Amino acid sequence: MDRPAVVVGVVAKPHGIRGEISIQNRSDNPDRWQPDAVVFDRDGAAYRVRDVRPHGGHLLVRFEGVDDRTAAEALRGRELLVPRSWLPSLGRGEWWPDQIEGCRVVTEAGRELGAVTEVIANPANDLWVAVDGSGRETLIPVLAEVLVDVDVDARRIVVRDLPGLTSPEAPEDA
Repeated sequence: MDRPAVVVGVVAKPHGIRGEISIQNRSDNPDRWQPDAVVFDRDGAAYRVRDVRPHGGHLLVRFEGVDDRTAAEALRGRELLVPRSWLPSLGRGEWWPDQIEGCRVVTEAGRELGAVTEVIANPANDLWVAVDGSGRETLIPVLAEVLVDVDVDARRIVVRDLPGLTSPEAPEDA
């Protein structure tokens, strides 16, 4: 599998006794979990989808060769990935989470907010979690009004100074 890879799901737990697995879907590609689709774990092992069905907020997936609860249990907690080369091209102002994680975040005034440690997907807009050297977290909403510049090649993100969000205190004259 070519690197880097992108996480498209996480094995939550076995479901039943016939190898079905509850998957937290992290892909917006409707074909990602169709029969015959292939995903990989971090060790490079391939898993071919046999069948899939929705179940609450998860997917119930059966992989070829995973035929009982014991085999399904062995996959619990594994991240499932696909190579970046399998992903569609993104438009301007769009990034894959692994491109953002690790980027240094600063405000327009030059205040360091830390590095992005996590991308939280939300229906309205994603949130980027930046953690500074002291462990302080800043949640950055991924909105055009907040982002000034995102340079994934330079691993640097510039955000607007927003009182209560990226600035430690509100301005005195507000």
